[in-house]
Order: sequence, then C-alpha cells, then structure tokens
Amino acid sequence: MATQQYKAWSVVTASTVAFTVCFMIWMMFAVIGIPIKAMLSLNETEFGLLIAMPVLTGSLIRLPLGMWTDKFGGRIVFLVLMLSTVVPIWMISQATAYWHFLVTSLFVGVAGGSFTVGIAYCARWFPKDRQGLAMGIFGAGNTGAAITKLVTPLIIVAYGTWTMVPKAYAGLMLATAILFWMFTYSDKSHIAGANVSVKEQLLALKDPTVWRYSQYYSIVFGGYVALALWMTKYYVSEYGFDLKTAAMLAAAFSIPGGLLRAVGGYFSDKFGAHTMTWWVLWISLVCLFFLSYPQTTFTIMTVTGPSTFHIGLGPTMFTIIMFTMGIAFALGKASVFKYISDDYPKNIGVVSGVVGLAGGMGGFLMPIMFGALVDLTGIRSSAFMLMFGVVWVSLMWMYFTEVRPLHAEQEKIKAA
Repeated sequence: MATQQYKAWSVVTASTVAFTVCFMIWMMFAVIGIPIKAMLSLNETEFGLLIAMPVLTGSLIRLPLGMWTDKFGGRIVFLVLMLSTVVPIWMISQATAYWHFLVTSLFVGVAGGSFTVGIAYCARWFPKDRQGLAMGIFGAGNTGAAITKLVTPLIIVAYGTWTMVPKAYAGLMLATAILFWMFTYSDKSHIAGANVSVKEQLLALKDPTVWRYSQYYSIVFGGYVALALWMTKYYVSEYGFDLKTAAMLAAAFSIPGGLLRAVGGYFSDKFGAHTMTWWVLWISLVCLFFLSYPQTTFTIMTVTGPSTFHIGLGPTMFTIIMFTMGIAFALGKASVFKYISDDYPKNIGVVSGVVGLAGGMGGFLMPIMFGALVDLTGIRSSAFMLMFGVVWVSLMWMYFTEVRPLHAEQEKIKAA
C-alpha cells in the first residue's frame, strides 16, 4: 500500500514529465514555423499568427479546465486532455496550406491548458507551507520550450524534413499519457468543487485581486511564452545564425525560465509572493530597457571631422541579458501562483484557470504584435519596447495596490 507521501511525489513527478511533453508540443511551431514560413512565403505578421495560434486555444481552455479539475479531479482531466491532442499533432505533418496549419494548431493548443490542470492537481497533495515548492517543481515543465528547441532541429536534420517532428511528437504524447495514468493517483478529498455550481465557480471573475494577479502572470508567463516562440526567429533575422544555432541560443532563455521555477517556489514559500514578484518585475524592466535599444549607427562632427559610432547588443551580451530575464520570469511564475495558493486554497483550479488564461492570452497576442510592429517600424527590438511598457504598467499597479497600502499599514502600527 503506497503511503500518502509516496503518492504525492509520484503525482508531482509524473505530472511534471507530462507537462514538459505538453509544453514541448505547445512550443514546437517556434522551430518548425521557420521552414513553414519559408515554404509558404509568409510575412512577419502571418508568422506571428502561426506560432501564436496554439497559445490561443491553450489560453482560452484554461478556465474551463480549471473548473473541471476542481469538479472531477486532476488525474482524469489531464489524461483526457493529452489523449485529445494525439491525432491533431499527427495531422500537422499532412498540412500544406496556411489555413491547414492554423486550424490544426488550434486543436494542438489544448496541450497548453495542461498547466492549469496540473498546478491544482499537484498543490492539493501537499500542506500549505510546501505548496509553493510543489507548484514550482511542476512548473519546471516549462523547460519543454527549451527541449523542443534542442530536439526539433535534430529531428529535422536527421530526416531532412520538418514533417517528421509532429509524427514523432504524436507518438511521444500517446506514450506519456499512458505512463501518466500508471504512476498517478486520485484522492476524492481533493475534489473541493464537486458540489459547487458553475455560477459559484465563476464568481472569481469578479474579484479584482484575481485580475491583478492575471496582469502579473501575463508578463512572467505570457512574456515567457511569447519570447520562447519569437527568439529562434529573432536570432536568425537579427544575427544571421542558422536554424540549429539560433534554436540552441534561444534555449538559453527558455531553460532557466523552466528549471528555476522550483527555486522560485521555494523562495516564495520563504520570503512571500509579494516580495518575490516586486523584485522580479524590477529586474525584468531593467533587462527590457537594454534589450529595447535598436542597432544604431550615428555620425557626429568632431574637431577632426565626422566620426561614426555603432551602438547595439551583440549576440553574446543579448544572450546574457535574455538568460537573466529568463531567471527572473521563472521566479515570477512561481511567486504569482504562491499568491493564489495563499489567498484561494479552496478553488485553486478556477483561479489558476483565470490567471492562466490571462497569461496565455499574453503569450498569444504578443507574438502577433511583435510581428506587426516589425512590419510597421522595421525595428526588430520593438518587441522588447512593447514588453517594457507592459512591465512598467504592472509595476505601477502593484505599487498603488500593494506597496503603498502596505507602507501605510506599517505607519499606522508605528503610530499606535
């Protein structure tokens, strides 16, 4: 008879592996989208829509998935979700027209909703003071974005065609679903929403605090997804790297953004969600300030004549700053969900669904906006300019709703 502790860690381990595979598949257009772009002669905006389309479905479905997880339990919902994507993943290999890719990617995008299911499923197996760590470990499945950047180019090179990638991933998803069912467990006491109506569950949508957390998550997760999708193409266009090298360099952002999420969960348990999120947003703002500056060549008149200077990030410094921001996003993804487990312990699934939806929509909209901005301005770093503005708005919102009230409360205590 397996102990409760064994079941808890088995659930977290199996769920993390399953989420990693789901995230690999959710992000695969970041790599295969580049040869598809060349094959279909797409512009930047069309490419942005192509790579973002799976994120749309994975975002919109998060709220209902969170509700179903609270109502029916995470194990069965996670299994059905994975099995439902196997055929659509395979069908991508048969697509030939632009609309074929858009439609099939919508169905494949369901895999992205696995986060909401798994986060609620795993958290309920642990006491409150360890939920941040458990959710952080599960969230490390975001490294699937890095793994797909490392694995997908190798598959393309080995078989000489991108069409082998969705075929291999379809088989991987099926095998993962079977293994997940074998190594996970159910506990009826965790199904907190079994007797709760849909109307009661949707009350979370009226809570302004939930929407504030959604704004934070639209940066640390939505920005992570958007950049994970965009960076391979950015390295190819901005620095002239080939697909394999560009994907490997782009993984420098994706790897810490996933692996260190468990560390973020630990620190969030120790220092609190507010402190972690506040510093994450400031670090991100500084990184985005430097990333936003476009490659610039200018000439000034000196006493000896005109002198020409060039200012811009080279690939090495660019990668270092992206790596730093990847670390910040990893910590922030964990700290935002620590807020949720602290404030909404009885309906983690629904609230994480709302917050996850907002984060996913950020990941969907931003790549399209990145492409549109490049087509409009011709400046590739305009993507980072957009994100700089979003982070600044979030910092101001956090200051007026959390930091200033906290300082006022501390002053009252001192005065008393």
